[in-house]
Amino acid sequence: MLRLRRSLLSQILSSSPASPISHLSRLISAAAPAVSPNPSFAVEDYLVSTCGLTRPQALKASAKLSHLKSPSKPDAVLAFLAGLALSAADVAALVVNDPLFLCAKVEKTLAPIVIGLTALGLSHSEIARLVSLSRACFRSRSILSKLHYYLPLFGSSEDLFRVLKRGAGLLSADLERVVKPNSAFLRECGLSDCDIVKLCIARPWLLPSSMERIRAMVAHAEGIGVPRGCKMFRHALHAVAPLSKEKITNQVEHLKKTFMWSDAEVGVVVSKHPCVLTGSHQMLQSKSEFLISEVGLEPTYIAHRPALLTYSLEVRLRPRHYVVKFLKESGLLDRGRDYYRAVMISEKEFVEKFICPHKEAAPHLAEDYAAACRGEVPSSFRFT
Repeated sequence: MLRLRRSLLSQILSSSPASPISHLSRLISAAAPAVSPNPSFAVEDYLVSTCGLTRPQALKASAKLSHLKSPSKPDAVLAFLAGLALSAADVAALVVNDPLFLCAKVEKTLAPIVIGLTALGLSHSEIARLVSLSRACFRSRSILSKLHYYLPLFGSSEDLFRVLKRGAGLLSADLERVVKPNSAFLRECGLSDCDIVKLCIARPWLLPSSMERIRAMVAHAEGIGVPRGCKMFRHALHAVAPLSKEKITNQVEHLKKTFMWSDAEVGVVVSKHPCVLTGSHQMLQSKSEFLISEVGLEPTYIAHRPALLTYSLEVRLRPRHYVVKFLKESGLLDRGRDYYRAVMISEKEFVEKFICPHKEAAPHLAEDYAAACRGEVPSSFRFT
């Protein structure tokens, strides 16, 4: 079995675009002369000269490696990492975050894991990324059963890596007692696997959370008027995920006060666009002042078109208002043309409908609009 593992690992590493031996030589080029097993072996110096750590990093990491009396184990691990084509910077970062990785058993632990991950369909480069992202979790055989579950759920290693890049909680969480029950509950609430993945990308801590926290999120989503199973439910969960019940109540009250909405109106807004709950008070105040005072929209009008609050004030709302108002003031656009329509269409469509048709009558309009999108206010847009 050991010979078979060595043979398989050899085949895996031989597929590397760079020679493992040459890569390893670059990693340890600073270590001269070669260190041999003897009582004078200095872990801290080895971490600096061979692993690329800074002296402060090495001092901290060496506390966990004080039992090492020779470089034999770390040399073997570095050779393994070189075979996976990890860069010197990746190796240094790995050692900084998990010094004990240098003590892992290559033949008994790391090699079988690589073989198992290859069997799951991960490429050489994907395994190398996984080593960097999972750190200490890579030293546990349980990573195989977890990847066996996560890869079909996420549909691609890329989406899984996006979550792991923001924390390895998925790999350290108990699969049977935490992750699978959470996934099952979210499915019961009407979410598809695709919905769950999108939530995880936005909230990486979701699946490793306690069931109590997941249930509280669902209750909060339902509490703002978004029932399970509806198309907005995932968006509602995303919005309320970082909020307590008290913060949600406070934000709802702020929306009512800022936009002069009734309970019914704020209910409509929050249920249609839950993301308004995540806006800062300052941002909401600025949009209220602009839409109501400058554009002249009625609070009720805004409440039934809450998408207005989801767009950038500086990049979309204000520049497009300038263009629409300029065209109306110049007699180039019907004064009854709805501002909301101008905001909702794509950038390409806006340019085609509101800029291009007026090249002759307003030759500087495109330039002025671009300036407005940069935060400037051209003289032609300064209305009195």
